[in-house]
Amino acid sequence: MKISARNPLNGTVVEIVKGATTAHVKLDLGGAIVISAISNAAVDELKLAVGRQAYAVVKTSDVMIAID
Repeated sequence: MKISARNPLNGTVVEIVKGATTAHVKLDLGGAIVISAISNAAVDELKLAVGRQAYAVVKTSDVMIAID
C-alpha cells in the first residue's frame, strides 16, 4: 500500500453493520476500537469481512484532547 498519509493504523475488522447506504465498520487496533462510516459499495469493493486485516487512515487537520 502506498499512501501520502503518515498515520495508517493496522487492525482487524470485528463488526460491519450495513444501513441503507452507509456501513459502520469497526476495527480493533490491538485493544483500541475505531469505527468508520463508509459506503456499502466501498465495503463490497474492498471485500471487507469480519476477521480481515484492514487499515484505519485518519485524515484531519485538528485533533482535540479534553479532560473532565
